[in-house]
Amino acid sequence: MSNAELRMMNGLTLRHSAFANRHSPFGVRNLYFSVSKNPLMNTVDEFNAYRAKMNERILGQDNLVLKRLFNLDTNTYQEGALPVKTKELLGLVASMVLRCDDCIRYHLGKCYEQGVTRDELFEVFAVANIVGGTIVIPHTRRAVEYWDELEKYQQPG
Repeated sequence: MSNAELRMMNGLTLRHSAFANRHSPFGVRNLYFSVSKNPLMNTVDEFNAYRAKMNERILGQDNLVLKRLFNLDTNTYQEGALPVKTKELLGLVASMVLRCDDCIRYHLGKCYEQGVTRDELFEVFAVANIVGGTIVIPHTRRAVEYWDELEKYQQPG
């Protein structure tokens, strides 16, 4: 199957990394991909749209605890003794150490909006990898890939 055929299956776009070209010992192609029903959407737009849709569904339920949790999360990252940029960088380090890819993407987007530079970002990656160990390296790879998408498709805040 060609790379083009792999990208288009059942009307869905498959985005894959360089790892897609490696084969497993069983002759099956290994894919790391995200699925998009809209081939014109980039990874950043896909993530933001899915997050917004699902947050709306969750907050649409009559659950006071979840609503309060979401509110606490929002208020934690507001300006205070620490600037928003610093709080987002801290959130990114914590997310990387906890190995939460959705959290990493969210905080990368917020860091980008706050004007974090690539040099600052890589210092944060260094801290996260020292604290979290080598298990964080794959998350750093995906974080760099997502940051590249942010730089390519988004306008800084």
